[in-house]
Amino acid sequence: MAAKLRHLKVKNGRYWARISIPEELRDQFDGKSELTEPLGGDRPVAFQKHAAAVARLQARIGAAKMAVAAPADVFPSDNAADIFGDQILTEELLDRLGIEHLHRVLDDYELKQSNMPTHEAITAEYERVLARIDSGEISDSRNPYEAINARTPYELVNGAREHDRAWRHRRVNGLRSAWASGDLKIVLEATRKAATQNDLAIVKGSRDWQELGRRLVRMELAALEETFRRDNGVYDSDPVAMKVPATPSPKVTQEPPPRAVAPVGLWTLFEDYIAYRQRLNKHQDGGRNWRHPIKHLIGHVGHEDAGRITKKDLIAWRDGLLEAGTSPKTIAAKYLAAVKAVFAWAHENDRLATNEAKDVRQEAARKIRLREKGYSTSEATELLRVCRNYTSPERANPAHRERPWMEPAKRWVPFLCAFTGARVGEICQLRKEDVMQESGRWLILITPEAGSVKNAQFRKVPLHGQLEQLGFIDFVSKSEEGPLFHGKKDPKQYVAGAKATSGKLGRWLGKCGLVPKDVAPNYGFRHRFKTLGLDLGATKRVLDAIQGHPGRDASDHYGDVTLKAMLAVIDRLEPYELQEVAP
Repeated sequence: MAAKLRHLKVKNGRYWARISIPEELRDQFDGKSELTEPLGGDRPVAFQKHAAAVARLQARIGAAKMAVAAPADVFPSDNAADIFGDQILTEELLDRLGIEHLHRVLDDYELKQSNMPTHEAITAEYERVLARIDSGEISDSRNPYEAINARTPYELVNGAREHDRAWRHRRVNGLRSAWASGDLKIVLEATRKAATQNDLAIVKGSRDWQELGRRLVRMELAALEETFRRDNGVYDSDPVAMKVPATPSPKVTQEPPPRAVAPVGLWTLFEDYIAYRQRLNKHQDGGRNWRHPIKHLIGHVGHEDAGRITKKDLIAWRDGLLEAGTSPKTIAAKYLAAVKAVFAWAHENDRLATNEAKDVRQEAARKIRLREKGYSTSEATELLRVCRNYTSPERANPAHRERPWMEPAKRWVPFLCAFTGARVGEICQLRKEDVMQESGRWLILITPEAGSVKNAQFRKVPLHGQLEQLGFIDFVSKSEEGPLFHGKKDPKQYVAGAKATSGKLGRWLGKCGLVPKDVAPNYGFRHRFKTLGLDLGATKRVLDAIQGHPGRDASDHYGDVTLKAMLAVIDRLEPYELQEVAP
C-alpha cells in the first residue's frame, strides 16, 4: 500500500515525504535532486502527516520558481530552503498581517501604560526619600554614592514615562531610516514571526518577504505615532487611516515630493527642533516654556500629524486662546512663537512641505502703565527687610517642610538681584565656587556651566559692600560645594532646579503682599538697577555688561567692560536702611 502512495519514501523502517526538484531549480537547493521531510517510524502516524508534509515541500518548490522568475537585483538572493509554510501571501493577507502588527504594538503600549507608576506611587516614593533624608539616614556629605543610590528608586518611577517615550522616539527614527534605506533588519524578527505563525510560502529575501517587511514598518510607524497622540489624551484618531509612506513598486523610479518626506508628529518635530538648538548652546532648559503651547495645539486640532495642520487651524487655535482670556502678548510671545519656530525649522529641513504658521500673527495690545516697572526705594527696602529676617516655618509633618535651600534663597536672592540687576534665574543657579575674590573684592561668576545664561556668555559681577556686611560671604563659606539655592546635584538638572526656586520665590513674594501691582516680582529689581545706574550717570554699555544685556550694534562687542568700570557703579549704589522687623 505504501508503494502506491505518491511522494512517499520508505527506508530502513522510516518514512519520508519526498518531492523531486526540477533540474532548473536545483542550484537553489545546493544541487539536491529531491526534498524530503521525515514522518517518523510509526506507519499510521506517518500516513496522517504525509499530505501536509507534501504540501509544504510543494510550496518550497513553488517559492523557488518565484525567486528564479524575479529579477536578481530586486531583492537579495537567499537560500530557497528558508521557507515557512504553504500559504500564499495575498494582498488581503498582507493587509491583515499589517493591521495585526499595528494592534500588537498598540496593545503593548497600553499594557505598559497600565503598569506605569501612578502619581500616588511617585509621591509615596518621594515621601520615603524625604523621610530618610530628614531622619539623617541619607547624607550627601557622608557618602554621595549612598545618597544617589537612595534616590534611585524615586528617579526610576518618576522618569518611567519619559524613558518609555524616549525609547519610542528612537524606534520611530530607526523605522524611518529603515524605510529610506530599504534595510529592513529592524523588523526581521517581526517578519519571521508573521511568516512562521501564518505558514507563509515565502522565501527570506524574496519580493514577498520585502513587501511584508515594508508593510510591518509602515504599520508600526502608524502605531507609534498613535501612541504619541494618546500620550496627550487624544484617542479619537484612526491609526490605520494615518498617512504613511506608500509602498513603491520595485524597479520603478519615483520623483520625490517637492519638499516633505514622510509625515511626522508635531511633538516629534518639537523635540527634534529643541535637540538641534541645544547643539547650538540654545534652549538649554529643553524648551520648557514651549512644551505647553505645543501640547495645547495638539489638543485643539485633535491629532498630532503636523502635515495636516493648516493655516486655518492655527488661526482658529489663536482665536480660541483669545476667547479663553489668554492675553495677546502671551499668545504672540509664547504660543505662536513656539509653533512658528518649530514649523519654520521643519519646513527649512524638508520635514514639512509648507510652513503653515508663517503668516499667522497676533498683534499685542498696547499696555497701559500706571507706574514704573521697578520697585521704588520704599518698596525695595520693605521687601528686603522681610527677606533679611526670614526663617522657614516649623512643620510637624516632614513632607510639609520647606526644602532646606529655600530659606537662604528667600533671604539672599532678592539682595543679590537688588545689587547686581541680574536675572533671578541666574542668581538662583549660583554655586559655591561661583562666589570668589579678585583683586581684594568679592564677586560672583554668572556662567552657563551653572545653568542657563540668556546670551550664553559668562560674566563677573562685583558685589556691593552691604552684602558682605549682612553675612552673605559667611553663608557661602559655610555652605556645601555645589548649588547654593536649589537641591539638584546633576548639572543637567541645574536649569530645572533654578527655575523651580525662582518660581517659588516669586509666588512667595506675591503672597506676602510685597509686590506692587504692575511690578514683576522677579524683575522689579532688574528694572530698578537700570534706573539707579542711569541716575548715577553710568553708561548704558557698563550697565548692560553688569546685567548681561547683549549689545545692540557691532561697536558694543569691541573691548571689555572691566571690574574697575563696574565697581564705579556698584560702589556708588546707596545701601538699604534695614531696621529689624519681626519674621
